[in-house]
This record gives sequence, C-alpha cells and structure tokens, in this order.
Amino acid sequence: MIIGLLILDLHIPHARSLKDKRMVLNRIRDRVRSRYNAALAELEYQDKWQRARVGIVTLNSQAHVVEELLQRLLNEATGILDAEVAGHEFRYF
Repeated sequence: MIIGLLILDLHIPHARSLKDKRMVLNRIRDRVRSRYNAALAELEYQDKWQRARVGIVTLNSQAHVVEELLQRLLNEATGILDAEVAGHEFRYF
C-alpha cells in the first residue's frame, strides 16, 4: 500500500480575517473530497489570515496511481483563483 502526501503552502491575498481564510479552505477541501476522494487537513498557520499549510493524502496499491493523483491535485491547486501556491512538497510512505 502506497500512501502519498502533498503539502501545499498557500497564500490567500484577499483574506481579511480567519473567517475569509476558512471559507477558501472549505471550498478547496470540498473540491478535493468530491473530485479526488482524498483527505485534506490544515497543518500549520491556523492563526494567520493570509497563509495556510495544508496536507492532502491519498492511498492506493499502485505507486503510479498515487503519483498521478497528487500531480493532478497540484495542477488544480495552481489554478485556484482564491489562493496562490507558494510552495509544495511530495512525500510517499
């Protein structure tokens, strides 16, 4: 079983409060769950308005399936209008 983790550092320039930030993260979380059947959690910067580090995890018995899914998630994340991807990291277990 291969577990893949995509860590995204996000900048949310239009957030003026934690409520604005949560609205953006909830939209991203809902999209990840419905389209990719993956889990998303906020890992750091819970108290910062315009910054977030999230982890997206998925698993499969085939490594190439996990790699393709995480790459598609990264490509979609770069197209999000409400947040900018400041950095990313892939990890496999």
